[in-house]
Amino acid sequence: MKVLRWSLQLHKWIGLVVGVQVLAWVAGGLIMTVLPIEKVRGEHHVADARPAPLDPSRLLSAADVARIAGVAPIDADLKSTPRGPVWVLKPASGEPVIRDAILGTPLPPMDDEEVRTFARLAYKGDAHVVAVRLLAEAPQETGRTGPLWRVDFNDLERTTFYLSPATAEVVTRRSGLWRFYDVFWRLHIMDLKTGENFNHPLIIAAAVLTLSIVVTGIILLWIRLARDLQQWRAAGRRAREARQAG
Repeated sequence: MKVLRWSLQLHKWIGLVVGVQVLAWVAGGLIMTVLPIEKVRGEHHVADARPAPLDPSRLLSAADVARIAGVAPIDADLKSTPRGPVWVLKPASGEPVIRDAILGTPLPPMDDEEVRTFARLAYKGDAHVVAVRLLAEAPQETGRTGPLWRVDFNDLERTTFYLSPATAEVVTRRSGLWRFYDVFWRLHIMDLKTGENFNHPLIIAAAVLTLSIVVTGIILLWIRLARDLQQWRAAGRRAREARQAG
């Protein structure tokens, strides 16, 4: 009886503490199961891109571009972008330096119309661009730093493309569907601030408490089934004795 009473009290009070989070876990799991991750990521709105072939005879070497830019890179990548070939030079510290691979100079700033054109070329679908803005600092939802162009489309998902101000590449995609999914993801991992850390003490404690609910629930079920089995056996004996006495 002491085990039953202890298990019942522990099960009840811990259930009150973590019940809301368990509901969030179940709801989040349901959302993640129902919504295809490809659609959440907006992959169905990505146009098929065919980068233009590079003409090596027209390109400066990474060493020449690094010398012109005054950068001592630890890594250099040659990329074909919507604005042409570029060298991406990565110094030992700080942000990568992007330079025109033909001239060795920084790419000139883009205006709204250029950004609108590049975004529309990268978009797959019939929606129209409804807003174009240059953001001085990348929003948290992008997982990026530095300035970005934001381009909004008027499709059903309210798709947003974030473009690099230098290369016009779409660095990330977001939408109303993604933001809805993100709310449940943050609740699921109990990280409302960044939605990235799923190893923090709070979720570990919640998982341990939830495990204790499962264990005490099994104990309660075992005791209840054993008690019911005893009652069924006792009822069967009484029934047999009654038949024999009759």
